[in-house]
Amino acid sequence: METNMQIAKELAAAAEELISIAKPKKGQIFVLGCSTSEVLGNKIGTGGSSETAVAMFKALKAVCDAHELYLAVQCCEHLNRSLVVEAATAERYNLEEVTVRPVAHAGGAMATAAYENFAEPVVVEKISAHLGIDIGQTLIGMHLKRVAVPVRLQYKKIGEAVLTAAKTRPPLVGGPRAQYLENRP
Repeated sequence: METNMQIAKELAAAAEELISIAKPKKGQIFVLGCSTSEVLGNKIGTGGSSETAVAMFKALKAVCDAHELYLAVQCCEHLNRSLVVEAATAERYNLEEVTVRPVAHAGGAMATAAYENFAEPVVVEKISAHLGIDIGQTLIGMHLKRVAVPVRLQYKKIGEAVLTAAKTRPPLVGGPRAQYLENRP
């Protein structure tokens, strides 16, 4: 089994790769869905680890901070997949706060780590993120902008969990006469 340090390094490398491909603008939102149970080789929701979650959170937060991206961390299904964000994110994107505090068995280890390690955490019900990583098939699609584009990364797994990445793009509208900008993602 991989160490928390190795798992955190893999997540940081995968996030850097996604950012280099997606080319988000400063101030955009990076969403993370993560089952630490799956990362550690267990069935989702059955064997999470707060230590693994904290290591992963800190690694991804450092990457997002370096690229001036807002991080949103998805809670588990017991909190209807609401998200933990910094209060500044909620304010900038006019997100409506909900009253709940994630804990290990209602929100998950990763959301709990985010809540305990963000400077001013709040929980919001929904978000429209610009890019994201889903570790362990936690289903982040509901929190991505409308046109999500899968991104194939060098990393296929983080620990034992399946890794899925996505970026988003504006919808293409029009028809045969429409012209599209060539430099759009």
